[in-house]
Amino acid sequence: MARRPPPPPAGPLSRPPKSAVPREHRRAPALVPRASLAGSALIVIIAIMSFLASLTVGAVGVVRAAAADWQSQVLREVTIQITPAEGRDLNAAIRKAVEIARATPGVASATPYSDGDLKKLLEPWLGSDIALEELPAPRLIVVSIKDGEEPDLGALSARLALDVPGASLDDHRAWLEKLKLTGDTLSVLGIALLVLVLAATALSVLFATRGAVAGNKDVVEVLHVVGARDGYIARAFGRRFLGLGLRGGLMGGALAIILFAIADWTGGSRGDPGTTTLLGTLDMTPGAYLGILAVAFFIAGLTAATSRLTVMAHLRRLD
Repeated sequence: MARRPPPPPAGPLSRPPKSAVPREHRRAPALVPRASLAGSALIVIIAIMSFLASLTVGAVGVVRAAAADWQSQVLREVTIQITPAEGRDLNAAIRKAVEIARATPGVASATPYSDGDLKKLLEPWLGSDIALEELPAPRLIVVSIKDGEEPDLGALSARLALDVPGASLDDHRAWLEKLKLTGDTLSVLGIALLVLVLAATALSVLFATRGAVAGNKDVVEVLHVVGARDGYIARAFGRRFLGLGLRGGLMGGALAIILFAIADWTGGSRGDPGTTTLLGTLDMTPGAYLGILAVAFFIAGLTAATSRLTVMAHLRRLD
């Protein structure tokens, strides 16, 4: 029977079997503890900040989409008003104004409001028992403009004033300017709020990193003294806080996405394009959802960068 060759002698390059290595030395302890109360608290803080930032991004997206929709609607419609007066035949004036409007190049349609439509418009302020014959309410004609067309509204206004007594054209330009200003103001406020939330997140990470450095002060200083590169130590903290930032950021972003999706779906289940709000309909676009995900990853990167810069600043003070 052939004898098994003896094992090679132990040398400086030979590795002892795994069973011969003490359990406590098989894996070097992490420079930054993976499970700690401070880490869990930081995840919760980052999740809250990410949720608020995601809500802000989603709200800004909704405002901008609503403002664009309002502007497109206003630009596609103008209104003809005919003021009633004693001895004036309103029905004949309405027919004449509709005829002039429909004959204008670039106009798609001209639809007069019926008495029932006018009563519905005035009902919230004057109640349901409205006698239009006794009320000097102007009669309205909605003029729709063809897509891509720009009719000569000045010529239309001049002809109405000449041929239809008491008629005037409202192109909503003043309302459009106010609408644009309101949308821009809300967007700027939302961006400012987002910056404040991100600044608060960075400060939270700053103090959490300082606490982690203080808790591992001896390890950090020993590594620094024995010649470990500052970048190595900073990367260890950066990787640790990147994981915390990803977990917290994705948790907050996911919660915001679920909230917006529920609101959007709830409006759609009633047959509306979105949930009716003060701004109109809450209609989230795919770009808004992608923006929320981008905020979650940005917060994770901000967390890692802030922790690394904080550790580097601490190490420079040790020199």
